[in-house]
Amino acid sequence: METETPDTTDIFLWANNTDGIKKELDVEFFLFNKNYTPYTTHFGSDLNAQIKPLFLYDYINFVNLGAGTGLSVRDYEMSEGEDNVLLRTDLGKVGRAETLIHLIEHERHDIVEFSEEEHEFKRIKGIVARFTHKDDPKKAFYAVKAIQQGQVLKGATAWEFREGKFGAFTADVGLKVPADNQVLIINKDIFAFNQAKFEKLFNHDYKKQFLADQKVEEIEKQFKLSFPDGLDLQSLVRERKKIVNKLQKMEIGAVSQEQAIEYADSMQLELMTDDAGAIIIMDGNDLDTFVNLINEDYITSEITGRRYEIKSKKLLDDPDGEPPRG
Repeated sequence: METETPDTTDIFLWANNTDGIKKELDVEFFLFNKNYTPYTTHFGSDLNAQIKPLFLYDYINFVNLGAGTGLSVRDYEMSEGEDNVLLRTDLGKVGRAETLIHLIEHERHDIVEFSEEEHEFKRIKGIVARFTHKDDPKKAFYAVKAIQQGQVLKGATAWEFREGKFGAFTADVGLKVPADNQVLIINKDIFAFNQAKFEKLFNHDYKKQFLADQKVEEIEKQFKLSFPDGLDLQSLVRERKKIVNKLQKMEIGAVSQEQAIEYADSMQLELMTDDAGAIIIMDGNDLDTFVNLINEDYITSEITGRRYEIKSKKLLDDPDGEPPRG
């Protein structure tokens, strides 16, 4: 019925046990934005009848029903889109999710309350329901759902229909909460009930990231790079979606370290080296410049002398005049 290791949460046992105490669980909510900054928020008592069905009961019911219909748990990285499969991955493999949970659990004193005036709901990416039991309040699990801005009503432009007539929408923001199961985080496991929304929520695409990680290893072997304390190439790349995408088709090694430095000088780009000759990467902007250099994405026009960054390119022929391979 499942393919779990001893260290992995048994989702079927979890659903069975949680079903027995579901009415005793406390819940609190957090919003988080596109930078994965969490905000505290509150809900009115008139929503009590909706909260647990939307953020808990449907998850439990799905798993319990699946226990009788052959639902299996498969590692997200090994899945090929099979039917009747619940995807699971390690929280540590999804950096944005891990960071979000860490902030909620260990940096609560720094989390501010959401305010439409200060933070703008249009920047909100998702909502987290944190569930705990009074007997063990430190042991939490989380239901996470994406907020689609198309389901958000703004008070300034929305109307409401009440008692047979239209009137001004009086709330700051109106939100239609997604009814589908999306993501559940238990212990150190993430269960993706909806793969597409899981990937969108945390900007996570395993196959792209896996290939990007391989390219990073090649870059680290080919180039001498220097980073500030606490930063490395892997972590910087993972936070740079456009670099992850670019690395998919890059050929590492076509440009050497010396050529990259000379190339940067000729293009008048601010790429610095340290005393040992390592290329200094201070932030994402430096990373962009470096990757563009080793991908030969800068060119000087022979007609005007202007310098350009090439957004896309097609190889016309190899230097020896032969047609391009592939």
